[in-house]
Amino acid sequence: MPIDTLISAESIRARVDELGRQITSDYAGQEIVVVTVLKGSFIFAADLVRAIDVPLAVDFLGLRSYEGTESSGVVQITSDLTKSVEGKHVLVVEDIVDTGLTMQYLLQNLETRKPASVKLASLLHKPARSKVKIPIDYLGFTIDDVFVIGYGLDFDQHYRNLPYLGVMRPD
Repeated sequence: MPIDTLISAESIRARVDELGRQITSDYAGQEIVVVTVLKGSFIFAADLVRAIDVPLAVDFLGLRSYEGTESSGVVQITSDLTKSVEGKHVLVVEDIVDTGLTMQYLLQNLETRKPASVKLASLLHKPARSKVKIPIDYLGFTIDDVFVIGYGLDFDQHYRNLPYLGVMRPD
């Protein structure tokens, strides 16, 4: 299936570096726990943590809310954090916020764990699909309502390894 480039690898790299500088400035003198939401955000998270220059720990949290190309509306934790985040500054790293329902669930869940703070870094935001407003503290790109693959995002577990963000053409 042909793929059109939506956001180039170079544009992604430049924006991730900018976000890293902003996070470094905002968390100067503090330690953070980067909570990487699996699976789609692992590449973004890897690049982002390399661009952040403050002490940090990394943990992973698996969520599932998609079936094919559509959100099911039901959020499942498929893999939980390995350490407590109580009293810690948490930076959630997500690949895309579209309806906002998954992130709303996750942010509410994390708040019950009594962190010092919780902020959200999302590579992408798709406001046309928003059902709830989610505060995105560090945003890579705002996109139209298209199904995106590459740079960690998949279609049926394929295309995560593309170095850019693309849109599949049905032809």
